[in-house]
Amino acid sequence: MVKTINLTKKYGDFYAIREIDIDLAAGDCFGFIGPNGAGKTTTMRIIATLSQPSWGEAYVCGHSVLTEPEEIRRLVGYMPDFFGVYDDMKVIEYLEFFAAAYRIHGPQRRTKCNEMLEIVDLDFKRDAYANTLSRGQTQRLGLARTLLHDPQVLLLDEPLSGLDPRARIEMRALLRRLGGLGKTIIVSSHILPELADLCNKVGIIDKGVMQVNESVADVMKRVRERTVLHIQVAGDQEPAAKLLEQSPLVDKVEVVKGEIRATLHSGSEDYTELPPLLLSAGYKLKLFREEEINLESAFMALTKGTGANF
Repeated sequence: MVKTINLTKKYGDFYAIREIDIDLAAGDCFGFIGPNGAGKTTTMRIIATLSQPSWGEAYVCGHSVLTEPEEIRRLVGYMPDFFGVYDDMKVIEYLEFFAAAYRIHGPQRRTKCNEMLEIVDLDFKRDAYANTLSRGQTQRLGLARTLLHDPQVLLLDEPLSGLDPRARIEMRALLRRLGGLGKTIIVSSHILPELADLCNKVGIIDKGVMQVNESVADVMKRVRERTVLHIQVAGDQEPAAKLLEQSPLVDKVEVVKGEIRATLHSGSEDYTELPPLLLSAGYKLKLFREEEINLESAFMALTKGTGANF
């Protein structure tokens, strides 16, 4: 659906982006993460055919940004970080104006606009003037506008920027809903935790260079060298910890704050024999879970020493 090859944009001696490679299939949600000025917007503008690369290539649904920009514009919905609204237009009028620009005519236009307002949970503001909306509501209106022509690819540049905590939660829920519609989404942010639970693929860009570009699963796999189990039994933890130490699967056991933490040997991923080991010895399990890796800490580990400090 979206593929870039050695995508580069240069202004004089300055590289805004350098040899960016992205490969996304239908339904992928790509979290594009980096500090302000890292090159996220430049990359998205090129994919949206609003800017030309200095060299390299980008394709959307097989169409080249260099030779088929009109085709791509029918397939892409681009939502910039900041966009204007018309002060004297009501919300429904604003959407109908852009629907007309997308050549959506007749009764279908009003139906489509109402449908988009429902999708972004803004139908209760349909008759309000656009300039009276809060920042979060304005972002949702912009997203509704972006969805009007039913694009296959969504380019969302910092959609969570400047939102209050409640508006951010609501926008994340909305983006998850859009992911369920099967659209390919590139969503940028300079704050990693905002995208951690939304995306199946992630890229970190810094100073125009992609530092990390992998699936979330591969990122976790690279960081997780050993499995750590959190275990708690009824009563004293120490005897249970000593029992676990005898298992050939377990490399290290420690009791921390009334909880057993068992680190398995490298390569030991199947630990299904450990619960029966404890149960057969008469212990009652209160907790048995695998330690989760936080995506943010994973990225900090992967980008250590690369200069990606944000």
